[in-house]
This record gives sequence, C-alpha cells and structure tokens, in this order.
Amino acid sequence: MAELTAARGVAPSDLGSYQHAVRLVLINDLITASRPRAGALAAVLRWADLMSRDFAELLGYTLIATAHQVRLVRRLDMVDVTQRSVFASRSGRPFDRRRLGYLCLVLAIFQRSRVEISLADLVRAFTPTANAIDGLGFDATITEHKRAVVDVLDWLADHGALRLSDGSAENWARDSERGDALYDIDHDICASLFRPARPIQHLSGAAGLLDLPEISVKRSAQREAAARRARRLLLEHPVAYYALLDAETAAALHNTELADNLAKLTGLVVERRAEGVMLADPIGRFTDQPFPGRGGAVNRTAGLLLAKVADLLEDPDDGPAVTRMPVPSADDDQRGLLDRIDAGRPAGSAGLPADGLPEDLPASLPASWPAGQRDGPGPEPATAPLIAPFIEQTRLAAMLASLYADFGPGSFTAQWQHDPDGLLRAALQLLDDLGLVRCQPGGALILPAAARYRNVTAALPESARRDGQAAFDFSSSAEGTR
Repeated sequence: MAELTAARGVAPSDLGSYQHAVRLVLINDLITASRPRAGALAAVLRWADLMSRDFAELLGYTLIATAHQVRLVRRLDMVDVTQRSVFASRSGRPFDRRRLGYLCLVLAIFQRSRVEISLADLVRAFTPTANAIDGLGFDATITEHKRAVVDVLDWLADHGALRLSDGSAENWARDSERGDALYDIDHDICASLFRPARPIQHLSGAAGLLDLPEISVKRSAQREAAARRARRLLLEHPVAYYALLDAETAAALHNTELADNLAKLTGLVVERRAEGVMLADPIGRFTDQPFPGRGGAVNRTAGLLLAKVADLLEDPDDGPAVTRMPVPSADDDQRGLLDRIDAGRPAGSAGLPADGLPEDLPASLPASWPAGQRDGPGPEPATAPLIAPFIEQTRLAAMLASLYADFGPGSFTAQWQHDPDGLLRAALQLLDDLGLVRCQPGGALILPAAARYRNVTAALPESARRDGQAAFDFSSSAEGTR
C-alpha cells in the first residue's frame, strides 16, 4: 500500500510556511488571536483546509478551525506521563490533583446563559460539589485551596476562556471577604478546552480515556490503521524503538516513506538507527523540552551524565562490569502507569465496574489497555526484546559527585548545590521523559538514542565561572518531538 503524501497541493515555495503552520498547531493546545502570539492564528488559518486533510489522513486527528481559534483534537493511543506540562501554573509548576479537579469543576459551572461571573459567585457555586468529593474539598480559610483556585483561573485566562474585567484574583486570595474579581466568559473556547471522547462518568478507569482501535476485516485497512498509530507515535514521542512496540506498528515504522512523509509535513529531520527511528528538531522550536542546551542546571547535568555514561560504556574495563537487561515494552509501561493512575481514584468513585465495559464497545481493545479490560487478542508484541545496559544508582551518584568535584557545587545553582541527590533524580527524570534512559528501581537503563549525546560538553552559566573556567556550548542538535 502506497504511503499517503503530506502537503499535497502545497507549492514548493510555500512548503516552509505550511510546515511552520503545522508545527504551531502541534505544539500549541489552543491558538487564538493573541495566543501563543500575534499573527499565529492568521498563519494557521491560511492552511487550515490542507492541514485538516493531512491530519485526518495521516494521523486520524481532527482539526477544529474557526475565525477565532484553532484546536487539534488528537487520538490518544497511550497515556503519556510527560504531558503533565500542559496544565501548569504561571510559575511553571504542574497542576496537582487538586488543581485539575478545580479546573473541571469550574468549567462545569459555566452556563451558556452567563456572559460573566464574579469570583465570589464562582466559589460559592463550586464549593458544595468540591466538598462532596472525598479527598478534594474547598475551604476559603486554607491558603493552598485559594492558591489552587487562582492558578486555575489564571490558566483559563491565559487560554482566553476568561477575561478579567474588574478586580483581582490575587486580592481575593489575600482576603476573600473583601477581595473579588469579575470575569467575562468565552463559551466557545471553554467548549474547545474540554472535549472528552466519551462521558467521563462512564469510564471504569484511566484506560477508558484511550481511543478505541480501528477494527476492520480488510488487511489493507488494518495496515493503514497500524501506519497511523506509527505516525502518531513518531510524531508525539522523542524516539520510537521497534522492539518496544507491537509487531504491526513496528512493521509500519520500518517503512522509510512513513518517516520521510512526516518530515515533509513538519520540517523535521529523520534519524534512523538499527533500534528505531526519531524525528530530530535541529532548531529547537518544535519540542516541549529542548535538549541539550542552556536550559538550567538539570538540563546541563543530564547532558554531562550522558557523557559520563558513554565513557563508562566505551571503557567497560574501568570498574565493575555493566549489566545488560531487557527494556520493558510499551504495553508493560502502560499497564503500570494505568494502575498507578487508577490507584489514586477515590474509593467508590463513579464509573463502571472494573470487570465490565459498555456492551457496545468492540471486544478487541488496544494492546495498551490492561489485560482485564481487553477481551480479544491485541497486536502481537515484537519478537526480540530491546537489551540495554543498566547503570546502578550508586554508580550514577558517583558520576554526579565527580561532576560536583570538577565544576564546584556552585556551578549547579543555589537550588542544587547542596542537594546532589535531588539533582540526580531530576536529571534522570528528564532523560526518562526524553526517551534516552528508562528509570528502574535501583538505577537506569541506557537506551540507544543516548549515544547521540556521548560527546556533550559542559555549558556553565556566566555566574558559575571560576578559576578561569569558560562556558562551553552543547554541540549536539536538539532532541526530537513529543
């Protein structure tokens, strides 16, 4: 079956403009006249019809474009823990469960008949519902509860769903008796922000958030469904390893035209290795986490750790032997993550019983759904597992201690200079999010893509120079997209 061609009908001279519009849609959850910046909406609307076709054919995504906003509705094949940054306060702190709960309750309160709402009225409306939910609740005398409300309203205002017309949420947080704020409501944007694929109250667990598979008895349709899964995987994640996927998706990824077509769609660069494929972003404008770079102590430390690990792997005689272990498959990861999410649900929460799904759902569900919710046979796993070197936590801590000795604790900023253990955890979490390592109890598995950063050098901030040390640039290109 021939690979579908992206950007059909786009003149070669306009391809760069089209790719720029595609990247804007993929990296922004919502585009308006002012978000992410002036001019972005016009740049996207110019190509809305062609993009809508490409997103639907290649990825199974739906592009919603009006004169005032653009939103891409994605198909969710798997739960991705790295997407937590979508919901964050203005300070960059990811939303916790309380803030996510308040966000849902606030959106539920807005009625089409209302064009504005005061903060005091909003709090009075959602407080009884919040207090009816075990483990949530709202108390205006608790500062953290009020800060959570402010973070939610700021997030909605940043996305254009609310517009502050009078007062201040900060004044209300300081004194809820005297302070207040008045907001105008944009109901169209509110509806775009919350578009569940199915009623949330009908879900028996986090696996219900995943899209149902495209089932067909035709082999050609099955291959195309696998190709769409492969395209989504490659576009939304830093790197795709053949051995971690089911056989059909891995086979689709082996088709060189598939990745080349995504490169034409986005303007990224394809990198192929024996273990997998990635789309690299040389200019760092199409990723939620540029790496390596001058992005702070965690980013720099992560790069330097990779260089230390590369030295160890290239000279295995220097110290104890390195153990090699199989990397858990994507299916195993999903089951573990879904179990952790469901473990946080309140006891007796609404939803279907754990042993039953709606009768109208097909029997064969995605391989990433837990076994208890998958009655039919899922895609077969790839045959040969991916084997990777395992570096123990103690050895990683010794590497970081060596970096502290080489550059001085002050080089790692005031936040981390007295907390090497915390810095190591943060650096490993970053590398895990980027698909370069896989954190495991007692250490980390080093994945093949990490080898592309083996020559990374330090990038010390100007303030950290000491004893004549200069700051060095990271020379490798930025990591792939999510």
